Amino acid sequence: MSVAAHFSEAYGRPPVAVWAAPGRVNLIGEHTDYNEGFVLPLALDRRTLVAAAPAEGATTVRSSREAEPVAFAAATVVPGEVTGWAAYVAGVVWAFREAGLPVVDLDLFVEGDVPVGAGLSSSASLECAVAVALAELTGTALDLTEVAQLARRAENEFVGAPTGGMDQMAAMHGVADRLVFLDTRSDQVELIPFALAAHGLRLLVIDTRAPHRLVDGQYGARRADCAKAAELLGVPALRDATADSVETLADERLRRRARHVVTEDERVLEVVDRLRAGKDPRTIGPLLAASHASMRDDFEITVPHVDVAAAVAEEAGAHGARMTGGGFGGCVIALVDTETGDRVTDAVTGAYAERGWDAPVVFDAVAADGAGRA
Repeated sequence: MSVAAHFSEAYGRPPVAVWAAPGRVNLIGEHTDYNEGFVLPLALDRRTLVAAAPAEGATTVRSSREAEPVAFAAATVVPGEVTGWAAYVAGVVWAFREAGLPVVDLDLFVEGDVPVGAGLSSSASLECAVAVALAELTGTALDLTEVAQLARRAENEFVGAPTGGMDQMAAMHGVADRLVFLDTRSDQVELIPFALAAHGLRLLVIDTRAPHRLVDGQYGARRADCAKAAELLGVPALRDATADSVETLADERLRRRARHVVTEDERVLEVVDRLRAGKDPRTIGPLLAASHASMRDDFEITVPHVDVAAAVAEEAGAHGARMTGGGFGGCVIALVDTETGDRVTDAVTGAYAERGWDAPVVFDAVAADGAGRA
């Protein structure tokens, strides 16, 4: 059943329309966004769909994944009032209101195929789908970046997840066969060619089934370490630090955290330079592998499930593999030749079976368009 049909069944009338926003896969640039650095995600061809129509009295949010609807008043909802998955919806409404933009109560039905808890930003996908729906239904003209900034505020201040702005910017600015090169200090975007099929390549996403949670102490601790390192180095953010200056930090943990951010920014810029110049995307493989090693050794955000997946993928023929997302679980991406993709999948699945782990879920990531009407 389509999301529009679900809406009609739940509310007894059709929706005005259906809006959608993609999840994202970050090719490279992990934990650089809140350090005012560079990231290089793509909008994923898996989306959150939101059917919506104006409502009387209260906003009601439903999903076939959830047993009970959630209701709140658009004019008065505040942080802490709505929790769980519906907080991402309520947070967008609150962010619009806080920005002085009009809000109305809506009936909403949410569906989608962005894996939840896999580090593919299902939350930002939901926020952006709701935001474009609310903007259109209130006649509010916003550019792509403005919508992304409102969605980010919802996640940071209403939900309480201390994430950077990459996820929402990717969901809004994505274009088919393009990467979204984002300078997170200026929010400047450049679209970088990434038509892998033309080069005989695939980008596999290996969902390790080891779920991650960003609203726990680990993500916040890494962010605090980065802020402290920048303070000690006397720079506004680690984006402004140099590799040499980082090595002067006396605290070993802070030194390693800062080293990851500085070298990760350098890797993002190198990948962009190569792809912008039209070089074979295979040449970025070693940079993906170096990124994973840095996340494992310096930033310490990987877990055995992702380390095994990345290592086995490369042993089976991937040009490079790395964890993608906030860490402590989630997904690994592997850049593979078209004809070796199945071999890589089989190798990782076999390695998991040997360890008694649940089988990973593997699919192709294809760069897709950003949020809008479905």
